Amino acid sequence: MYDIIVIGAGPAGLTAAIYARRAEKSVLVLEKETFGGQITHSPKVENYPGFIQMSGNEFAEKLIEQALHLEAEIELDEAKAIEDHGDYKRVICENGSFDGRTVIIATGSKHRQLGVARENDFVGAGVSYCAVCDGAFYRGKTVAVIGGGNTALQEAVMLSDICEKVTLVQNLAFFTGEQKLLDQLKKKDNVSFITSSVVDALKGDDELTGITIRNTDTNGTTDLTVDGIFVAIGQVPENEPFKTIAPLNDWGYIVSDEGCVIGSGVFVAGDCRTKQVRQIATAISDGAVAAVAACRYLD
Repeated sequence: MYDIIVIGAGPAGLTAAIYARRAEKSVLVLEKETFGGQITHSPKVENYPGFIQMSGNEFAEKLIEQALHLEAEIELDEAKAIEDHGDYKRVICENGSFDGRTVIIATGSKHRQLGVARENDFVGAGVSYCAVCDGAFYRGKTVAVIGGGNTALQEAVMLSDICEKVTLVQNLAFFTGEQKLLDQLKKKDNVSFITSSVVDALKGDDELTGITIRNTDTNGTTDLTVDGIFVAIGQVPENEPFKTIAPLNDWGYIVSDEGCVIGSGVFVAGDCRTKQVRQIATAISDGAVAAVAACRYLD
């Protein structure tokens, strides 16, 4: 019987484990794929306070090292469900089950991908999912933003201030983001718009050099030369296994306020919950808040 079971070994989950162990609670961290979470895919991290630059892997390794140093247990297994047994919770996994007095769900969310060939090969080499994280690397260069919602328009606004040229590529015939953002972009000389089009292929050897886009009305294709693309077509939380114990909104995120409390003995932290900003700093914050809340519940 563990005091706290943390589901997810990203920044939020590992921070929760670190805080819980410092409070002398027994902790098990469950991770189904990559210790460190999505941040491990970022070749450079320059927006985390206290570090001018580091790789996502370096950051993840430090978190894991600290959690293990504090003797948190870490298991590679996928959580499939959580059963509520009153004074304890049972986490059903692919390879067995684990019991804990409390559970912190920190499964994060992943960026929705384009689903085209070689997409993963170009991550960090021309394909990005976060302009706030990676935009500075494309200063003075030519980029495309894929998407037409608020996130895509906001990223295009930011990139238009530092890039030589920005092209917005939207699969619909219109943009779904706020009109004021669209109006702001239309006033910029270095921003162009392509609608009713999708990315069909990525071009380049080791680095991205361009994309092939296909018009969904005519099926005709066009090659676009770019130094990088920013994919902003939404996030995909992975909370479906927990819907019986955690309330989900229409987009699949766990509904929670800044206190990170879901219900009796169940807590949430990081990108998998409803929130305005999803960054490393806010995930770390959530991990600390959720762990402190879980410790108070136990005490």
